[in-house]
Amino acid sequence: MGSAGVPVVVGLDNGGTSNNATVLTVDGRFLVDGLVEIPSEVRAGPEAAIEALARALDGVLALTGVPRELVSAVGLDTPGPASATGVISSRGSTNFSQPAWRGYDVRGALERRLGLPVIYHNDGNAAALYAHHVHFGADALRRSSVAAIVGTGLGGGVVESGRVVAGAAGMAGEFGHVHIPLDGLVAPGQPVPVCACGFVGDAESVASLTAIERNLLPYWLGRYPGHPLAAVEPGRAAKLVRGYGERGDALARQVFTQQAMALGRLFTIAANFTDPHAYFVGGGVVEAAPEFRDWFLATVAEHTVLREEQAAVATFALVPDRDMAGARGVAIAALETLRAGSPVGPVVAG
Repeated sequence: MGSAGVPVVVGLDNGGTSNNATVLTVDGRFLVDGLVEIPSEVRAGPEAAIEALARALDGVLALTGVPRELVSAVGLDTPGPASATGVISSRGSTNFSQPAWRGYDVRGALERRLGLPVIYHNDGNAAALYAHHVHFGADALRRSSVAAIVGTGLGGGVVESGRVVAGAAGMAGEFGHVHIPLDGLVAPGQPVPVCACGFVGDAESVASLTAIERNLLPYWLGRYPGHPLAAVEPGRAAKLVRGYGERGDALARQVFTQQAMALGRLFTIAANFTDPHAYFVGGGVVEAAPEFRDWFLATVAEHTVLREEQAAVATFALVPDRDMAGARGVAIAALETLRAGSPVGPVVAG
């Protein structure tokens, strides 16, 4: 499966439970068509997690038949918040909760372990970058986009001229903690949603798996007495809501309508702040049956308020290859870094 001596970059997507890896040749061809996962070991602490990332790299090289000496650079993404250089927030995060992770330089540690240049983005930025390049292709360097990635929390990214806008501290695009208008979104008698970060009424407090468990499902179960999810443990029930939504269940559609409205209001803010060419939605909420995905994206678009001029040029789309988007996005970032100063061309081959 290797590519006859062509140099490559490796993309490593680090998550709370698994690492996914991919390989991208310097001429823009992905050598992996699906997930290549191993346990991430993040709960065992930084040292174990770095070793797991090294094993992920070795495993994907073995799978693709690429010699290690052909690896020119490695792209790494992790859940945020983290700095632009890959230092985990001093407050930690949902996936990096142990004290040893707070302020930990995960990019630098992996670079030392591998002896290779490591380029870092948070997972939301990585998925946003991949969506941008796949959607726009040869025009990627002349277009802008925003992406909201719905998972345990709500991540995202801003891409301008084909590159991630990282911000001064590397925390641009943290859409989950942008406050959104709640008038008309929260139902009568529904408590104001509170985010795990402590904010009240930010986008993540509505549009995330955590929001379903803590804020949305408890309210809607009270409006649908006798619903089967009432007998299920809250954390598991939250994960089951999507399946009910796919089947058209009324309670589940109420939950996801609120989430789509929240994303629409978030994108409305983005429209007035960055005025992008495209709005992408990704994450677990759209890893579902086609009818549900299309309905959800249409509902997001319906609740995004654009001026006539913006609506004429903007598109709404799903993040492609959703489970693979993170690894592929940071592989693209690593390749972009290698190409710095080279003639401009599409990063991903058509």
